[in-house]
Amino acid sequence: MSGLAKTVKKGRPLLTLFLLLLLLGSSGLVLQRFIPIPATFLMTTRLIEGEGRDYRWRSLDDISPRLVQAVIASEDATFCAHRGFDMKAIERALKANARSEKRGGARIRGGSTISQQTAKNAFLWPGRDWIRKGLEAGYTVAIETVWGKRRIMEVYLNVAEWAPGVYGAEAAAQHWFGKSADDLTAREAARLAAILPSPRRYSAASPGPYVRRRTSRIQAAMGTVRNDGLASCVLG
Repeated sequence: MSGLAKTVKKGRPLLTLFLLLLLLGSSGLVLQRFIPIPATFLMTTRLIEGEGRDYRWRSLDDISPRLVQAVIASEDATFCAHRGFDMKAIERALKANARSEKRGGARIRGGSTISQQTAKNAFLWPGRDWIRKGLEAGYTVAIETVWGKRRIMEVYLNVAEWAPGVYGAEAAAQHWFGKSADDLTAREAARLAAILPSPRRYSAASPGPYVRRRTSRIQAAMGTVRNDGLASCVLG
């Protein structure tokens, strides 16, 4: 048997496994277009580690539109315009990281859209390896096609980690402000968006200088989101 034939034969189990996972993933993707996400890899991992889990799924209709505006202003201003990937943001991130590496620093910036973050949070494990990034890209295309923008936003707001063991807008609003996600003020929504990059480090209820500055910028940008219709694909 030739070397090529041996390689192909050895690769068949992996290909079969990949196709099986793809089939199962596709079926789950269609179902999850309509039903709440039961759990994520991160939630399960944290629970096994003994952290606990506060996870309360809410329809997008039961989450303040101010939070939608805040996360678009903070995370992805072109959310309604792109098809899953913001190529300009990716290019800026690559240039910023290249400059940082030349100065001897670490990679400091990503270019992920809300769609990419949703794909990662809902289906994949944390990390930056190339396998996970490749799967993230595939799932991003899939949810943009199967789910649409409104469902992507609904899942994003429901599975995001907002404090250790606290997942989703409802649990976050109760944890930080003692109220429902439907009752968040513009300032509170901006604070929740402000801590999203590092929810295990920062506090939305008692913010330090960095979170206060970031909150003010996000709240100002929320006006642009409203006035320019940048959340129209979600809020109508």
